[in-house]
Amino acid sequence: MLSSDLKTARAERHWTQQDMARALGVSQTLVCLWERGTRPFSRSHLSRLSELGIVVDSVSLPLRANADGTPVDFATELGNLGYPGFAHCRQGAPAWNPAQLLVLALSESTLDRRVAEALPWLVLRYWKMNWDWVRREAKLRDLQNRLGFTLSLAQELAQKDSPEAARCLSAVEQGLRRSLLAMEDTYCNDRMTQSERNWLRQESSKEAVSWNLLSDLRPELLTHAV
Repeated sequence: MLSSDLKTARAERHWTQQDMARALGVSQTLVCLWERGTRPFSRSHLSRLSELGIVVDSVSLPLRANADGTPVDFATELGNLGYPGFAHCRQGAPAWNPAQLLVLALSESTLDRRVAEALPWLVLRYWKMNWDWVRREAKLRDLQNRLGFTLSLAQELAQKDSPEAARCLSAVEQGLRRSLLAMEDTYCNDRMTQSERNWLRQESSKEAVSWNLLSDLRPELLTHAV
């Protein structure tokens, strides 16, 4: 849930901040901080909001501390977030913030291609995610090329139907250009053979080449992302 969503939900119920605080069992000060966007929602508070019938946006799920090394079923989590390609894997409500799921997926040395193909959708669907956090984590992990490639694919897909999202994603991508890494990388497929690498040096998509990646993924191939 975004702070503006909480204000809207409160207004629809004709509640004051004190009314909202009583319903959630918190202080009016905390509700005020939420609405200003200066205090994150805890998982228990998001659960209570959901019980009250207030829609909770996945971008507001708490970012987990020490998440590295935690086993993640990416297919299930993407299905829970609404990705059509993994609808059959859905098991309930999302458990991971989309921003953290994106960073964890891009950190994988070897990722199922179907999961890799879902990442531009994740970026496009949740384009209001915490980009400051994502960029910071990407730079700490040397993932800016993989992230930039994902953004490039997503913003091209957004051009026709989601101009606001396209502008946001393009701005984030351009901001990453200043930290472009010169080393050649793969799109989470480090186990590819030397012959595969040689082939991709000739056949990589223009989006991948611009980010020094070996990948033949193109916007037109991402059938589930539109």
